[in-house]
Amino acid sequence: MAGSTIGFDLEGCIGPLALSAPEAAAGDDAIVKGLKAGEEAAYETLLATFQQPVYSLVYRLLNDPGDSCDVVQEVFLKVFRNIDSFRGQSSLKTWIYRIAVNEAYNHRRWFVRHKKQEVGIQGEEDCRSYQDILPDPGLSPFEVALDHEHHRLIGEALEKLNPVFRAAVILRDVEDLSYEEIAEVLHVSLGTVKSRILRGRESLRKMLAERLETAPGASWVPPRAGGMELESVES
Repeated sequence: MAGSTIGFDLEGCIGPLALSAPEAAAGDDAIVKGLKAGEEAAYETLLATFQQPVYSLVYRLLNDPGDSCDVVQEVFLKVFRNIDSFRGQSSLKTWIYRIAVNEAYNHRRWFVRHKKQEVGIQGEEDCRSYQDILPDPGLSPFEVALDHEHHRLIGEALEKLNPVFRAAVILRDVEDLSYEEIAEVLHVSLGTVKSRILRGRESLRKMLAERLETAPGASWVPPRAGGMELESVES
């Protein structure tokens, strides 16, 4: 890979198609093998497959488009630099998600310590950022299931949630990862994952309860497998 340039020109990329577990594993193996061999096509495939899911995850953790783009770039740089250390003990997706969650946490800690004391500087004109070329990630099941107002209510509640609980809830109820995958991503035990999800959902329920009492025709429905939702109440 000496002398090559890692590009983030994601214009025209599309989200990954749904694959069966064996197909996904075979695809991961091919990507990893290609990355370790320094093949340019493998880098392009990695970005086309994972850039949108990683951006969506980081954005939900940080709720800031500009910061999310910076973090996503750092995530993929770390993937490129550390691919030789990937041993396949988890799926490529959970390994990348673990890096993404860690980078989001690190960025949030840095922001609390430093960035609030800084004065923002407008970027130079005619300079395209990663955000400018990032394609619309499209509607997730989370967004399809909720109308704009309900989406806003839950988004505001998630932003106020303890970051530790927020990550677990997002990975389960938005990203639809299994408990085992979340344990690998967060590097905690299965029991800790279940506890964080339970406590996170309960905190969300409490935060939303008062808001929903003032919203006619809406009520909180506890998450079922695969998603959070609000539903209309017939009068």
